[in-house]
Amino acid sequence: MEFLLFFASLIVFMGILFLREGLQAKKKEKLFIQSLYECYGEKPKKEIKPERFERIPSYYERHIQPGQIDDITWNDLNMDEIYKRMNYTFSASGEEYLYYTLRNAGNDKANLGHLEEVVRFFEENADERVKIQYLMHQLGHSGKYSLYDYMENLDYLGERSNKKHILMNLLFLPALILLPFQFTLGLMSLLGLIIYNILTYFKEKGEIEPYIVSFSYVLRLFTICEKLKKINVPVCKEEWELLEKHCVPLRKMKKGSYVVFSMNNSIHSGNPLDMLLDYIRMVFHIDLIKFNNMLADLRFHVKDVDVLIAQVGFLETAISIDAFRHSLPEYCVPEFNGIKAGKTDVGISFSIENAYHPLMEDAVKNSISTQNGVLITGSNASGKSTFLKTVAVNAIMAQTIHTCTASAYQAPCFQIATSMALRDNMEGGESYYIVEIKALKRILDMAAREDCGTLKDRPVLCFVDEVLRGTNTVERIAASTQILKSLAGKKILCFAATHDIELTELLKDDFANYHFEEDIIDGDIVFNYKLLTGKATTRNAIRLLSLMGYDGQIIEMASKQAEKFMATGNWSHE
Repeated sequence: MEFLLFFASLIVFMGILFLREGLQAKKKEKLFIQSLYECYGEKPKKEIKPERFERIPSYYERHIQPGQIDDITWNDLNMDEIYKRMNYTFSASGEEYLYYTLRNAGNDKANLGHLEEVVRFFEENADERVKIQYLMHQLGHSGKYSLYDYMENLDYLGERSNKKHILMNLLFLPALILLPFQFTLGLMSLLGLIIYNILTYFKEKGEIEPYIVSFSYVLRLFTICEKLKKINVPVCKEEWELLEKHCVPLRKMKKGSYVVFSMNNSIHSGNPLDMLLDYIRMVFHIDLIKFNNMLADLRFHVKDVDVLIAQVGFLETAISIDAFRHSLPEYCVPEFNGIKAGKTDVGISFSIENAYHPLMEDAVKNSISTQNGVLITGSNASGKSTFLKTVAVNAIMAQTIHTCTASAYQAPCFQIATSMALRDNMEGGESYYIVEIKALKRILDMAAREDCGTLKDRPVLCFVDEVLRGTNTVERIAASTQILKSLAGKKILCFAATHDIELTELLKDDFANYHFEEDIIDGDIVFNYKLLTGKATTRNAIRLLSLMGYDGQIIEMASKQAEKFMATGNWSHE
C-alpha cells in the first residue's frame, strides 16, 4: 500500500512538473509572438558571435554568379555593417540567404518584381508574416558553423555500413536460446555481447556526434517546410511548389529519427524513459543504425536540402526587407530605366533624390541627377567620401533588396564596383599604389568584358575616392586625368572624389563638377554636408592645423607658401 501511495505521489509530482514546464513554454511562446507584432521594425538588437558571422557567407560562397558584389567593393562600403542593420532573421537559412541577396546585384527586373510582391504581401498581412517568423524561430541555427560546412564534410565519415551492427544484434538470439539449456554459457555470451557493443558504441558515437547538429537542422528544416505549405501566401505559389517537390525525398529520412536526436539529452534530462532508451541504444546501436541510414539518404539528397534552404531563406529575407523599411525614416522603391542592348551611344541617366546613408543618424540628405561622370571636390571632412558611399550603397540596395534610403531613385541596372578604402597588401608584398592601380584596372576590365552573360550590356557604375593617392603629385595628376577619362566611357558612369583641384579643369569636358564646402563661424569650421554644383573654392587643411593648436608660425608660413603657389604655380623654399 505504501509503495502504491509513493508511486502515485511520484506520478502526481512529475505531472505537476510537466504541466508547469508546459505553461511556462506557452507563456514564453505567447510573449514572443506578441513581440513580433509590437516590436516589428525596431532596429536589430541581437549580436552575432564572430565565429558564426564568419560562416554567414556560406550560401553565397557556394552560389557564385555574374553580377555579385566583389570583395573590394563590399569592404570599401563596409557592407557587413549594413547587412547587420537589416538582419531581422531568426534562422541560419534566413541570415545566409539575406547575405547572399545583398551581394547579388545581378538580379533582373522580373526577380526584383517578384521580391517586391512578396515583401508587400508581408507588409499587408501581419498574421501570415508572424506565423512564418515563428516557424523560422523554431528552425533556429545549426550551431556556430554553417550547415554547408557539415554537409561538405560528410565524405570524411566514409561509407558506413550497418552489417556489423545487425550481425551483433542477431547474435543475441542464440545467446538467449542457450540460457535455458546452458545458463552459464548463455549468460557469459550475453554479457560479452553487451560489453563489446557498449565499448564500440562510444567510439562510433564520438565520430558522428559533430554531425548530429547538422542532421537535426535538416530534419527541422523539413518539418518547418511541411508547416509552411499550410500557410496561405498566394504570391509564393512557385516557392510552395518547390517546397512540396523537394520535401518528398526527405520524408523517409525523418522516420524513426527520434532515436538519433534524443541521444544527447537522455541521461542529463533525468527522464527515466530517456535514460532507459539510452541504455537500449548502447546495447543495440539503434541510433547508429538509423544515423547510417540517414547519412546515405542525405548524401543522395543534398541538392534537395539546398533548394529548401533557398526557399526558406527567400521568405525570411523578404520579411527582413519589410522590417528594414519599417525602421527607416524614409525609403523608396527604385525605378529602373534600362539601357537597351546595342544602344551604348545613349547617355546613362542616373537620378537620386534626398539620399542618405542607412547607418547614419540624422544624416544630411543630398540629391543628384546626371548623365555624365561626377567629379567631387571639397575640403577635408566635408562629406565627399560619405556622399560617394551613400550613392554606391543605394545603387547596391536598389538592385538587391529593391529598397533605397532616398525619396526617389531612377537608373539602369549596373555592374557596380568601387576603389575607395584600399590598403597595402603586406602579405602579397604590394604597395598601396600597386593595390590601387589593380583595383582601378578591374573596373576598366569590367566594362570591356564580354563573358558575363546577360550582364554584358549593363553599364558600369563605379566610385573612386582620391584616385592614385599612393604616388607623387605630378604623376598622380597626369595619370589620374587619363584614368578618369577612361572611366568616362560610354558604358561607364563614374563618381570620383579628389583633393586635386587641377582635375576639375583637366576633366571639365568629361565630368560634371560638384563640391562640398564649409563655413567659418566664430573661428571654427562648420560643415553643412550639402552637395553644391561647381568646383570647390575653399581649402581647410591649414585652418585645421590652427584649430588643433599648432604653432602660429607654422600656420603663417604654410599659408604664405600656399598663396604663393596658387599665384605663381611654383613652390618657394621659404
